[in-house]
Amino acid sequence: VQLQASGGGLVQAGGSLRLSCTPSERTFSNYDMGWFRQAPGKEREFVATIRRSGGSTYYADSVKGRFTISRDNARNTVFLQMNSLKPEDTAVYSCGASRVALSGIYFARNYYYWGQGTQVTVSS
Repeated sequence: VQLQASGGGLVQAGGSLRLSCTPSERTFSNYDMGWFRQAPGKEREFVATIRRSGGSTYYADSVKGRFTISRDNARNTVFLQMNSLKPEDTAVYSCGASRVALSGIYFARNYYYWGQGTQVTVSS
């Protein structure tokens, strides 16, 4: 099982993109769903998570107020709406599924079913 991320591309600074995350099989309605990103030469970093129960959302400080994570359990899809993009947002964005306690949602090691990710490039 893999989570397929899509929707990336090349956009100018200040622009918007909407990423989607869909599993190759099975449903993930009982999992927390998280977006992470990795720029060349850097560690994978937390971007946002939406909880399985209640749909609470959590964001990295660097994207708060610009990115919005949401999920449509009927479509088994998670979205990441990215507005006011900056060159420093350039990275490969991937999604993962987790059932870890709240304190662990910020760490990629607690997520599973990673796919290949989607490239987001923001030009200045």
